[in-house]
Amino acid sequence: MISKPQPDEYTEYQSRYVKLVPNGPVLEILDYLKESTYNFFARMSADQANFSYGEGKWTLKQVLGHMIDTERVFSYRAFCFAHGEKQTLTGFDQEEYIQNSTYDTRSIQNLAEEFKTLRQNSIYIYSNLSEGQQLTRGKVADYEISVRALVYLTIGHEVYHLNLVKERYI
Repeated sequence: MISKPQPDEYTEYQSRYVKLVPNGPVLEILDYLKESTYNFFARMSADQANFSYGEGKWTLKQVLGHMIDTERVFSYRAFCFAHGEKQTLTGFDQEEYIQNSTYDTRSIQNLAEEFKTLRQNSIYIYSNLSEGQQLTRGKVADYEISVRALVYLTIGHEVYHLNLVKERYI
């Protein structure tokens, strides 16, 4: 079981995501969200998926793409640190990732499938962590983070964006 990280295992900025993680077994939460988030996006029409609530704001396809990008980065970091990586990993610029993506040319159903597949991969990584690996810390840019904090950030980041979608897009 992956327990909740302590505040010194992530940055103050990241605490807003950790606070959004519901109580309960995080692997079960990840699995539940895999299905519910997939269904939420996969059922959208093309018009809904291409909707943006304002000038310069992301479309729903871009929001889902950003969620995919972020989960991919978080699970990679967790994998690296759990396996003893000592190198400092770089941050990433979410705007650059979106600008250099092909999310606008893909169907929302295709993106939803990628999300679901990526989430299953994340679950494999996270469910096979030893207790010691969960507590391992690594460095990203100018801060240190634990592997278990990355698991919580994966959930919290998703919940954060789903809340924004429901508030601003739906």
